[in-house]
Amino acid sequence: MRPYLPLNALRAFEASARHLSFTRAALELNVTQAAVSQQVRMLEDRLGSALFKRLPRGLGMTDEGRALLPVLTDTFGRIEAVLKQFEGGHFHEVLTVGVVGTFAVGWLMPRLKLFRQTHPFVELRLLTHNNLVDLAGEGLDFAIRFGEGVWPATHNVLLLDAPFAVLCAPEIANRLDEPCDLAKETLLRSYRTDEWINWFAAAGLEPWAANGPIFDSSRLMVEAAIQGAGIALAPPRMFVRELQTGRLIRPFDTEVETGSYWLTWLKSRHMSPAMQVFRNWILEEAAADLLAISTAPPL
Repeated sequence: MRPYLPLNALRAFEASARHLSFTRAALELNVTQAAVSQQVRMLEDRLGSALFKRLPRGLGMTDEGRALLPVLTDTFGRIEAVLKQFEGGHFHEVLTVGVVGTFAVGWLMPRLKLFRQTHPFVELRLLTHNNLVDLAGEGLDFAIRFGEGVWPATHNVLLLDAPFAVLCAPEIANRLDEPCDLAKETLLRSYRTDEWINWFAAAGLEPWAANGPIFDSSRLMVEAAIQGAGIALAPPRMFVRELQTGRLIRPFDTEVETGSYWLTWLKSRHMSPAMQVFRNWILEEAAADLLAISTAPPL
């Protein structure tokens, strides 16, 4: 059985190997140069292998030392990262969430202050995406996506339905009396090609080819609409602030279902305490929002 290896000796070796100097390692560890040299010598005796070549001007690594260094550097780095998560006697757990951009800005961001107040020991990291996401490859605990909720590799929980409606700037809305008036306007488009066709059908119109620029983000498309570049088809519930301030107008009541927002996580992913906290919180917030939507007048 391998003899017990003292942590101080491992730490002395790792620092000395990074600096290739017992003196600089001693300064980092706040001990004497003799203490570092003694710890390294003790480690070499325990292992039965030389880890350094003692040179006239510093240290050189042996093959055995080069094999041991990356393992120790990684281990000490991971220990330090975990220890940094303790603050004020509490463990701060990191939670990484990928969020489709429109939902992030229009729904989640106004609620982040509340989440921080109620769950101060969860360190939330948000990454935005355009509905194309690789949870495993990007190291995500959760992803919030838009669609039908049929992604087979993940658990998919409905957060919020998001029917689409016509949205435009006030000066354009003044020109629109009937849905057929849209034929005279520039219709901004997303990469989902059937959205305008489905809205035309819901409005009782014969479809025509939309002719506006194509955007990969509803948030960007609606910003273009606010600036008068054309008319957007997007979920009004993601643009409540813009509608309330009058920067954006919804000229017609007609809406069309194109998908919903879903909380997703890998089926193979163990649910950590921080994941459980976030899942419960966001589902409660979504339920409260659905109740508010059902009792509020149309925007």
